[in-house]
Amino acid sequence: MNRRNVLGLGASAALAPFAANAQAPAWPNGPGRIVVPFAAGGPTDIPARLLADEMSKFLPHRLVVENRTGSGVVIGTDVVAKAAKDGQTILYTTVGHAYLPGLFERLPFDPVRDFTPAAFIGQIPMILLVNKDFPAQTLPDLIKLLRENPGKYDYASSGNGGAVHLGTELFLHSAGGLRVNHISFRGSSAAMPEVLAGRIPMIFDVASGALPYISRGDLRPIAISTRTRMPYAPNIPTFIEGGVPDFECYTWHMAMVPAGTPMPVVNAINAAFNRALAIPAVQNRLGEMSMNVTTDSTPESAARFLASEMAKWTPVIRAAGIRPS
Repeated sequence: MNRRNVLGLGASAALAPFAANAQAPAWPNGPGRIVVPFAAGGPTDIPARLLADEMSKFLPHRLVVENRTGSGVVIGTDVVAKAAKDGQTILYTTVGHAYLPGLFERLPFDPVRDFTPAAFIGQIPMILLVNKDFPAQTLPDLIKLLRENPGKYDYASSGNGGAVHLGTELFLHSAGGLRVNHISFRGSSAAMPEVLAGRIPMIFDVASGALPYISRGDLRPIAISTRTRMPYAPNIPTFIEGGVPDFECYTWHMAMVPAGTPMPVVNAINAAFNRALAIPAVQNRLGEMSMNVTTDSTPESAARFLASEMAKWTPVIRAAGIRPS
């Protein structure tokens, strides 16, 4: 996948200065914090801490990670929305931010107007898996089976309104409005035993979680959600190959700051993230998590990408009648 094409990136903007010019406030002017609206030790927290550590090595002040969980991503996101507009508080968020307009009628902040995207970190693909004894061998097989048996089959997810749930709903919608029952669990670790045992035949999981089950032969991969096949999974066809046109689906990571933060500061934050993401050791570690890393995003390209994601997910959420649990 060509990430430059996906995000419309401008490589020259990656050279933005690490500090503002003489007429604008310098950044960072003291210790900063990266707010992660997810629990410590999880798949969002780990990259955030990795990047905070690397940026702290070349910035004049250290960045620390603060986990603020609750109401999905709402509590932590609200902390950043109400923070000072000086770049010292950064939101490290995911595709969950793009779900907010569809999931919630009322929020204590506006997910668009109250934030300025600063840097796009990368995308993690998703893989559709089925129990190894399930009769469908390919994506066309699966679509045919589900279309001929509306409401007969179930799929598992790691939680209502999460990436696994919404990724599956996007597939079902894109494949012609297939009817499959959603069974929600508290995390993939609770859902996977049901799929392994065959009590629930299918699950759509992030690539980093799915690949170990595939390598052991425990579950059968049906399709990966990228536009082209991935080098680490060359035998897994894409949804597009399987007959679902233009289907792409990712969980992704992005850094944001409160709206109104001076643009020289936003550009400096962008440059710091891009510099850290260009470090080979960082790329290798994030690659182990199946992330396609972006090293040359701009605030403008990140904002365009966020707008496109909100335009994609809000109709899916509303059409499926999904509400936060």
